[in-house]
Amino acid sequence: MNYTVNQIADITNAKVIGDKSLVIKNIAFDSRIIYSTKNTAFIAINTHKNSGEKFIESAIDRGINIIISEHEYDQFENITWIIVENSVDFLQKLAKFHFENAHLKSIGITGSNGKTILKEWLYQCLWNEFPTVKSPKSFNSQIGLPLSLLQINTSHELGIFEVGISKPNEMDKLEAIFHPQIGLLTHIGTAHLANFQSEEELIDEKIKLFKHSEVIIYNGDNSLVDKKIKELYSSKKLISYGFKENNQISFKNNISKDENVIVQYFGEEISFPVHQRDEATLTNALALVTVLKELGVENQKIVEKINALKAVEMRLEAIEGIKGNIIINDSFNLDLDSLKTALQFLNEYNKPKKSLVLTDIVGVNSNSKELYEEVSELVNEQNFDSVFLIGNEISKFSELFKSKTFTFINTQELIESKHITEIENQIILLKGARKFEIEKLKDILELRKHDTVLEINLNAILHNINYHKSLLKSTTKMMAMVKANSYGLGSYEISEFLQHHHIDYLGVAFVDEGVELRKKGITVPIVVMNPEQHSYETVIEYNLEPEIYSFRVLELFYEAVQKSGYDKKYPIHIKLETGMHRLGFKEYELEQLSETLKHKNVKVQSIFSHLSSSDMPEEKEFTQHQLESFEKNSGYLIEKLGYTPIRHILNSSGITSYTDHQYDMVRIGIGMLGESPNSEIQKQLRSVVSFKTVISQISSVESGESVGYSRRFKTDHRTKIATIPVGYADGIPRLIGNQVGNVGINKTLAPIVGSICMDMMMINIDHIPNVKEGDTVTVFNAYPSLKEFAGYCQTITYEVLTSISPRVKRIYIKD
Repeated sequence: MNYTVNQIADITNAKVIGDKSLVIKNIAFDSRIIYSTKNTAFIAINTHKNSGEKFIESAIDRGINIIISEHEYDQFENITWIIVENSVDFLQKLAKFHFENAHLKSIGITGSNGKTILKEWLYQCLWNEFPTVKSPKSFNSQIGLPLSLLQINTSHELGIFEVGISKPNEMDKLEAIFHPQIGLLTHIGTAHLANFQSEEELIDEKIKLFKHSEVIIYNGDNSLVDKKIKELYSSKKLISYGFKENNQISFKNNISKDENVIVQYFGEEISFPVHQRDEATLTNALALVTVLKELGVENQKIVEKINALKAVEMRLEAIEGIKGNIIINDSFNLDLDSLKTALQFLNEYNKPKKSLVLTDIVGVNSNSKELYEEVSELVNEQNFDSVFLIGNEISKFSELFKSKTFTFINTQELIESKHITEIENQIILLKGARKFEIEKLKDILELRKHDTVLEINLNAILHNINYHKSLLKSTTKMMAMVKANSYGLGSYEISEFLQHHHIDYLGVAFVDEGVELRKKGITVPIVVMNPEQHSYETVIEYNLEPEIYSFRVLELFYEAVQKSGYDKKYPIHIKLETGMHRLGFKEYELEQLSETLKHKNVKVQSIFSHLSSSDMPEEKEFTQHQLESFEKNSGYLIEKLGYTPIRHILNSSGITSYTDHQYDMVRIGIGMLGESPNSEIQKQLRSVVSFKTVISQISSVESGESVGYSRRFKTDHRTKIATIPVGYADGIPRLIGNQVGNVGINKTLAPIVGSICMDMMMINIDHIPNVKEGDTVTVFNAYPSLKEFAGYCQTITYEVLTSISPRVKRIYIKD
């Protein structure tokens, strides 16, 4: 966007009061998330549920001076008003004009499921082929689509936009705004079906988007979809994809057994590996290949792009529960498709027993018996220990569920029964429609009840790993460091997730850490970086792989191997000293080492070293010396051994700064958590950790009064002070008190005042409007960032994370 107020008024037939020459480049619709006020107008969107006009004052308080509204308010001075008849109609009219004058190739995606995943996958594959714009998040509605289209600028050559509808006659409006050249129809499922008389009516509404499309790519596994599209759009270029033989694009081989999947695209074959082989992922892969081929992307490049794809998954919360349970909270929505996804997610956990809380499926017009027969079949396949059904409808079909099954009219009845609190050492999935408020169960079942939480975004971890992998050869292995409780984030939870996503090795510091992972079902190879001599028998018992850094350690460990009766060559990892001067064999010891290894019942699984200063450009010469030393000494050792172990020396910053020295494997630690010393690399990574709490109380402190212990802070004017329930027992160092450190409220920094207490601290919120008790406070994430918070603490991010107390509740999310 780049229009004057006067131009916008002419395009939309609006009335202007104020300065017509002001330029608008952005339109904000939520007063809470206005990041910049420059060239930004706030639109007050009125719906049948709410009036955006009540947030005009908040937008003006944040610095906005252009308001788009259905009414003018005289009490605000120096504001330019664009007065419109209907705010939603205005937005759509402006977006239509903007799109039609953009002259870019466009892809429109609609369907019941998979729109966001395909949009994100297409963007990942195409952004470096064409300057590309896409819908943010899941912006696809009557409001979301126009806001997405207004992101188009003159540099864009391709636009990828989601289009969603939930009731009849909505698509006509959206198609009038946006008419894509390439139309993509994903899976038609049960979402939003309640507002339609039949599946046929839903399909008819969805495919209206393709009235003016030149090409229509659609999932032809649904025979009704296939029939409808061929009848209505026979003159267009139609391409169907799916599992069934009637589709033009399908799989040629046995996708469940073969190492690679082979897509048959008309007369061509495209082969690539797929780790996740559920039906939804594979169907989306077919759609992706079809669109890429239609855009002229070569087969080899398609395979490269698919191999580099990063996961896009729904939001789920995993929380440590009472009595050794893990709670999976997916109480955000419920239909058949999201139930399937949630059940698949359970496979990432190795707990032998699991239970399910499931409510009525609301908003689906279908035969109840058929619906719950399908639901029960899905659930029965999972072999739940117990199933708790909530709701009048689903309870009627309790006999369909093979597990021990309990029925309840509402969530409160289940809570009062106390059945759910008797479960021990299980994974408990909470899956329900919002109206049943089953998140109340989460509050009862979670181990830690504090308002202070450490939120870990698992998808962000995967994104960061995949970014680092994108810099490497496809054959290069990766070890993830999960020592020190995965830098304070939770060793088992992170390791379980990484194992599911095919990490090659895990690294821990001490044997106890590895034993804990083995006991909880982690089977990935685990390297123990500092095996203590009393723990060697345990190393062997739990199939851990030790770092060997001296002759003393080698001899002691070999004695333990002999005593154990281990009858194969035990895998060990040889550490070389290259300049860190911490642990490792020195160059003059290598001849003796090679001779000693030949006579031991061990196998050198890897040879490695550690870079001391790969994050410091000013120490590049020293790092190069380390790399040269490692190349020379590891090469010598390999020659003497007569076989070729894995070699690795690069850590997170080494991966990004010294990629040419990746050898056979790299080790990722803090980079996995979204931290890099390189500012350009940092932009590519996603923040993983959010440390959050809430405001307990807000007080007005008179001028001259003191706050906290020792009266270290005294006010010089009447000051608004908020108390938050987090202190030095939670890992907040006392040195950042008394206005050294800040926390974030509403994306604004608030200084810590007075001494930090054991369980509380106080912050100055004088300058932050509209703050109330119970509001969220960010200790670190974006405002301030983890790196900024570490700066307050005069330390590094590693120490900040590992210092967070175990009493702080960890929540694991996928978004």
